[in-house]
Amino acid sequence: MTNRINIMNDEQLLQYSRHIMLDGFDVEGQQRLLDAKVLIVGLGGLGCPIALYLASAGVGELWLADFDDVDLSNLQRQIAHSRTDIGRPKVASAAEAIAAINPDTRIQCINEKLTGQFLTDAVSSVDLVVDASDNFKTRFEINKACVQAQTPLVSGAAIRSEGQVIVFNPQDDNSPCYRCLYDEGAGDENLSCSDNGVLSPLVGIIGSLQALETVKLLSQFGQTLTGKLMIFDAKIMEWRKLAVARNPQCPVCGNSTDS
Repeated sequence: MTNRINIMNDEQLLQYSRHIMLDGFDVEGQQRLLDAKVLIVGLGGLGCPIALYLASAGVGELWLADFDDVDLSNLQRQIAHSRTDIGRPKVASAAEAIAAINPDTRIQCINEKLTGQFLTDAVSSVDLVVDASDNFKTRFEINKACVQAQTPLVSGAAIRSEGQVIVFNPQDDNSPCYRCLYDEGAGDENLSCSDNGVLSPLVGIIGSLQALETVKLLSQFGQTLTGKLMIFDAKIMEWRKLAVARNPQCPVCGNSTDS
């Protein structure tokens, strides 16, 4: 966790009072949120509710990474953007929505693709990464950077009427990583919302769960989904939770030296 930036004033104590009164959360948990830096990769259907809820919850600094512009087709599910934002960078639109909710949240906008050393540096500079991207290649790159930097990762995905959330924490010796769950090359890069569709409230549900797990990790409140894959089928309203074991031979987080 980054160093303490500021102590809550009376207005903040009132603003976050519903957190503070929670048993096990208290002032200390809220202060941890205020002191935290979080990188959100992707400001689409998942990233929008993540960003808005983390700002409203009091996370001190949000790094917003997306290289895309707002399109009319986005508005069916990407709730941080509006018609007046069409053609604007998603990070700029999301930053304005965040500021309207919580002007105290510090915002860093990254309006370009995060990759290579740029990604490594960004992941190393924050306390937690939330993966709200929409393709396997990016997810594998984010995972590798998080393992190397020992930065916790909250991963989510949603397509059609199904979604999933899982937490990977390299600081926990028993935690798997994304590569333990999926083999590179096994994913279908054509599995996108533009090709397959997605229910608009579904991304809100999954993004909200990602925000919830982020708040819990940062504030040290409750039990998280570390090493547990939560799967939701909205069509039949069914939840499943599966344990995911760490692979000792994983080329990213295991004993294997292969890359």
